[in-house]
This record gives sequence, C-alpha cells and structure tokens, in this order.
Amino acid sequence: MSPFIFVFPSSHIYLMEPVNNTRILEFVLLGLSEEPELQPLLFGLFLCMYLITVCENLLIILATISDSHLHTPMYFFLSNLSFVDICLTSTTVPKMLVNIQTQSKVITYAGCITQVFFFLLVVGLDALLLTVMAYDRYVAICQPLHYTIIMNPQLCVLLVLMSWTMNILHSLFQSSVVLRLSFCTHNQIPHFFCEINQVVLLACSDTFINDIVIHFGAIMLGGGTFSGILYSYSKIVSAICKISTAQGKYKAFSTCASHLSVVFLLYCTVLGVYLSGADNQNSHPSTTASVMYTVVTPMLNPFIYSLRNKDIKRALRRLIREEIRLD
Repeated sequence: MSPFIFVFPSSHIYLMEPVNNTRILEFVLLGLSEEPELQPLLFGLFLCMYLITVCENLLIILATISDSHLHTPMYFFLSNLSFVDICLTSTTVPKMLVNIQTQSKVITYAGCITQVFFFLLVVGLDALLLTVMAYDRYVAICQPLHYTIIMNPQLCVLLVLMSWTMNILHSLFQSSVVLRLSFCTHNQIPHFFCEINQVVLLACSDTFINDIVIHFGAIMLGGGTFSGILYSYSKIVSAICKISTAQGKYKAFSTCASHLSVVFLLYCTVLGVYLSGADNQNSHPSTTASVMYTVVTPMLNPFIYSLRNKDIKRALRRLIREEIRLD
C-alpha cells in the first residue's frame, strides 16, 4: 500500500502525510534485570518464594477449615486473606517465571489488560480485608460482650462479599478506562508485570482521564481503608488504656499484634513504591519496591500470624499429624 494518499477535488491534487494506524498487539516486560547471568538466580529465587507462599497460605486455609475451634470471624477473615495472597502472587510471578524460562519478555495486549484487572482486584481485596479485620478486633476489644451478636456469620459473609463486589467494580472501571487508550510505537514496560501506571505512561493518546481515575481510586480505596484501620485502632488503644492491669493490657494488645504487623508491612511497602516511583524517568526503584508487596508480603503474612498464634500452630500440628496418619 502506498504511504501517501492522493485526493482530487476540483481538479487540484493534494499530497497528504502518511497516516499511522499502527496498534500495538503486545508489550515487552523488561523485568527486574536485563543481565543474562542474573536470570537463573532470579528464576530460582522467585520460584522458591512463590512455592513457599502458596504452600503456607494453603496450610492456613486448610487449618482454619479443618479445626472447629478456628471457626470464628477472625480466622474466617484470615483464611480469606490467605486466599487473596495466593491470588496476588499468582497474578504476577508465574508469568515472570515463564518469561525468564522461555527467554521471551512478551505479553499480549489482552493478557496485559487482564493482568491489570486481576492485580487491582487482589490488591484492593488485601486492603479491604485488613480493614474488615481491624473492625473485627475493634468489636472484640471494645464490645466483648456483644461480639458474638455483632460479628455473626451472616455479617462476616456479607463483609467479604461486599469487599469482592466493590473491588470487582473498581477493577473493571480502571481496566476499561485503559482500554480507551491508543498505543503506537513504545511497548516496553519497565516492570515485571503490567502495572497500570507504567501501562498508561506508554499511551500515545491523552491520559488525563486515566490519571484522574487512578488517583481517585488510590485515594478512595487506599486512603479510605487506611482511615478505617486508623479509626478502629484509635478506639482499640483508647479501650486498652482503660484496662487497669498490665496483664490485661498485654493480652488485649497481643490479639492485635499480628494484624498490626501485616498492616504495617503492606502499607509501608505500597507507600515505598509510590515514593520511589515519583520520578517516572527512573522506575527501577519502584519495580524493586513492588516485589515487597506483591511477593514478599504474601509470603511473610502466614509466618506473622502463625508464629505468635497458638491456635494456628495447634491446628497446623493436628493437620500434619492427620496427614501422616493417613499416609
């Protein structure tokens, strides 16, 4: 096809510039490093971390299901958090491992948008479930006599369903806005997965609406959940201060220690990503920091909850003994 278009109106000939209708059908994920000698090390490291994350979170889920003593709101939310953590690492790590193994960094356009959708979904679920768990601790400490009435099974299921529904709608909206963008020539994403900010930066069309939607979603979801957690713990701290004995204060605080550790780990790593990614020209620190909340945090969460939790450890020992007996 000729790169020029000739138009013949009123016996005049006009020579028009070439029209670029190119549409990108795939992206290139540059990953954590482009050094060939580091690829086997990265593959082994992330494969081990992924397997550990999946196995230990599955153990938490199986322990809470198999042990009737753990059929409480707190462990119901914990098992849901473990499931979301498995989904979080499964959204990003397997594709990165395949790319390293096949020495191909390509991801299709449809695959990239799909990854954007599921990543936003599970990250939002992580934040909302931690907020729900903070509310559960607030009711347990501030209103212990009414705990079983307030945190009934129907409310617990409703809170989880609402979290899923809100995040599905949010992720659909965010990813659908990305679909309106045009991508012309630049298709290299300096990340190990399709992170929405990096994808939007590659667009050759106007991204003003996308920027508004991304920042609005971050404020509403991130800021809203963090505010809810802060409010719950302000009430918890106030209630703990009114306890007369030191032993009572320690017991009340110990029930929140694991949850606080997970909240601190998630929000600090996410904040680190945004601070390190403030300069769009240097995205490597942001990419490295993303490993913390996409891979490291889901791997550490079961350790945090099980190391200080006697109920979880007892349930895990019982589960392992039953498996050995069956073998």
